[in-house]
This record gives sequence, structure tokens and C-alpha cells, in this order.
Amino acid sequence: MSLTAQILPLAGVALGAVTSYLVTSANERTRWRRQQAVRWDEPRLAAYAEYAHAVKELAARYQMLAAGRGLTTGPLPVEATPEVLAEVGQLESRRSALSETLGLVGETEANTASKSVDRCLWRLDALARGVEPAVEQDWDQAYQRFRQARDRFVDRARAGLGVPGPAGRAVPWPDERRPAAG
Repeated sequence: MSLTAQILPLAGVALGAVTSYLVTSANERTRWRRQQAVRWDEPRLAAYAEYAHAVKELAARYQMLAAGRGLTTGPLPVEATPEVLAEVGQLESRRSALSETLGLVGETEANTASKSVDRCLWRLDALARGVEPAVEQDWDQAYQRFRQARDRFVDRARAGLGVPGPAGRAVPWPDERRPAAG
């Protein structure tokens, strides 16, 4: 048997072994990446949802305070009593803590969008508590900017989680001043 006849089968076995190793390594790497992505999806979803809920609750309290000052019509106008302001302070502390959680597990675009929501909330806070002089138009514009920022955050969070379908709201926010058609 010639040397070539002996080397060719050995080269085939070696080539098969190397190919098998490379394919197995690539599959294992892909599987590991997929597991890591799934591993963080649940905490990320929880962080996004909790933050969005806290933001909505805080904005509702600011709207009640603003209604108490005559800046808007709200579901329940309240005065800025020490108890109400303490409750708002606790809600703001919760929002702030949840914002830190977003910084740890959230996608960059969703985190950036959350910072815009935070700035809009701080503006609503200043208007609702009378820290800055305001008229109804200022409140309406600030609240609309908050809604848009919150929608952007939800869009970015959905995209980061890979949620299929159209992002954003399918139904526009209602105008509180117009009675619902019915």
C-alpha cells in the first residue's frame, strides 16, 4: 500500500474531526447565547412593567394635585396636604429605585427613553405642587409630553423584549375635556 493511500483516510478522519468540533462549538455557543438572552428576559420584563406602572401611578397623583390647583380637570382633585405630599414622595422614591433596576437589566434604548419619562415627571411635579408658576396650557403641554415619553419608553421596552406586532398605542389617548361619544 502506497503512502498516499494511507494518508488520505487519515486526512479524511482528521478533517471530519475538526469539522465536527467546529460545528459542535458553534452550536454550543449559539445555545449558550440563547439561554443567556432568555435568562434576562423575565427580569427585564418585570423591571419594565414595574417601572411603567410606578410612572403611571405617579403621573395620576400629579394630575390630581394639578386638578386641585385648577390646572386641569381630573378624576379626583386633591390638595397638597402633608399626607398627600408624603405619599407622592414615597411614589417618587419607588420610581427612582425602579429606575436603578432598569439601569441594571434594561436595554440601552429603553433606559434612555426612561430618562425622558423621568424628566417629564419632574416637570409635572413642579407644576402640580406649584413650585413653578403655571397656567392650564402649561400643564396640558407638559402632560402631553409625558404621555409621548411614556409611549416611547413602552415602544423601546417592547422592541428590546422582541415583542411582535405594532408597538405603541393602537387607540389614541382620550381628550379628558370632551365627553365620550356614546
